[in-house]
Amino acid sequence: MRFPPRITRIGAAAALLSALLVGATVATASPAAAAVGSICYSDLPSQAYDTLELIEQGGPFPYSQDGTVFQNREGVLPSQSSGYYHEYTVITPGSSTRGARRIVTGEENQEDYYTADHYESFDLVDYGC
Repeated sequence: MRFPPRITRIGAAAALLSALLVGATVATASPAAAAVGSICYSDLPSQAYDTLELIEQGGPFPYSQDGTVFQNREGVLPSQSSGYYHEYTVITPGSSTRGARRIVTGEENQEDYYTADHYESFDLVDYGC
């Protein structure tokens, strides 16, 4: 279950304050780790199905940026070596630009992540539900 970032920060701050008061050390999860959730394949927008199918087929893709290395500069996804992740556009109906929706793939473990908010958060696609 994902929590809104505000709740995550409050929870981390409360844990830190509590630890300071009793003199203990605290290990808190990074805000990035809290931003990765999961989504059932069946809950994806229909355009994401089209993108996943194109990825499976190897293209052709609608935008020249599709298939390029995703840098993970935001640090939201698990840390991997450069070149591990690649990004693909999920068409947003009515948008004159690429929009904010993407599928980001992880090569080695064949994981697919969906973001609807241009890398602010990601959901790992669960194909089993």
